[in-house]
Amino acid sequence: MTSPIDQNKLKKLAEIAVKVGLRLEEGQDLVMTAPLEAAPLVRLITKAAYKAGGGLVTTFYGDPETVLARYKHAPDASFDKAADWLFEGMAKAFDNNAARLAISSENPMLLANEDPEKVGRINKAMSKATTPVRKRIVEFDVNWSIVSYPGADWAKLVFPDDGEEAAIKKLAEAIFAASRVDVEDPITAWKEHNANLSQRSAWLNRQSFTALNFSGPGTDLTVGLAEGHVWMGGEAAAKNGITCNPNIPTEEVFTTPHALQVDGHVISTKPLSHHGTLIEDISVKFEGGRIVEARAGKGEDVFLKLLDTDEGARRLGEVALVPHSSPISQSGILFFNTLFDENAACHIALGQCYSKCFEDSETITPEQVKEQGGNSSQIHVDWMIGSDKIDIDGITKDRSRVPVFRRGEWA
Repeated sequence: MTSPIDQNKLKKLAEIAVKVGLRLEEGQDLVMTAPLEAAPLVRLITKAAYKAGGGLVTTFYGDPETVLARYKHAPDASFDKAADWLFEGMAKAFDNNAARLAISSENPMLLANEDPEKVGRINKAMSKATTPVRKRIVEFDVNWSIVSYPGADWAKLVFPDDGEEAAIKKLAEAIFAASRVDVEDPITAWKEHNANLSQRSAWLNRQSFTALNFSGPGTDLTVGLAEGHVWMGGEAAAKNGITCNPNIPTEEVFTTPHALQVDGHVISTKPLSHHGTLIEDISVKFEGGRIVEARAGKGEDVFLKLLDTDEGARRLGEVALVPHSSPISQSGILFFNTLFDENAACHIALGQCYSKCFEDSETITPEQVKEQGGNSSQIHVDWMIGSDKIDIDGITKDRSRVPVFRRGEWA
């Protein structure tokens, strides 16, 4: 059976994952996670990794059918468990300098019909169990990246009016375009894109804003910025000395908010797909950095349970700027996948901050991160608040305002 996915572009995506996303070094091991359906991409990435001189490639596969089987047949106590031993093993691999690659392909609506309480319990158990891995990722100990593969159920959700093969083909082409592999020389295209994001980050860093104010329909939000915060975008150097692109695709520049200095109200501009549940029309109010009121038009139960994961779950760990004219936004496609949808709009993230987004990030301690305003949590969940109707002002130390975005575009 002929695949509806362009195999030449899929091969290019595999090469970009290894040479741009990870920049895998000779002899370096790779730990990869992927759904079973993404095996064709896994095989191409594995081949590319070994051709690049990689050490040992180890892949852990997930299967949506077994996930659903747990909800249907598992005893109640199962919903408070997670495979902590697996994540401890992954953390040990990262301590030994293994690179990390995740392939996203899952159906965003997989758990839409499952009990929200059970979904929340599993998410909480997973958040706790994955702490050793998440800590090494958010602290940028090793080079890591994430790419996507057009799974059938995901494709049918994005393109509901098409047959399965046509939907897969359309989603594949959208992924290839967003990932910059549909051009003759993807590596050069990524070099130019990274340079542009670096220029945006440099301008923001020169401003040394103390806060950003987002204003527009349903939104008047002031996000204080952590002391000594640093804006980043595109490629970045991990603590192991390897410069990588953590997200394929990426259109954002981002930094760390001050966990105690966020005030006002904000609404979501795109749905949030979280662990198989679609959460829509989010509306929250912040006081002193903490969400004190929260609603959602759909998936509210799951959203509220997410906010109750731990003390830091109601505070921000990231703020990111993305112009409305980004290629993903202009495609007009709602991907129902945060990796893509967050790159169509400005967004904020609940939970854990990135210690990489601080001056002296190589030596900063967790205690210093907290003192300077960085948030700590078992979660890190992005959701979109930007559109072509949102203005953003940077607030300086003397409380004057500098236009940053006007109607969703760089000012």
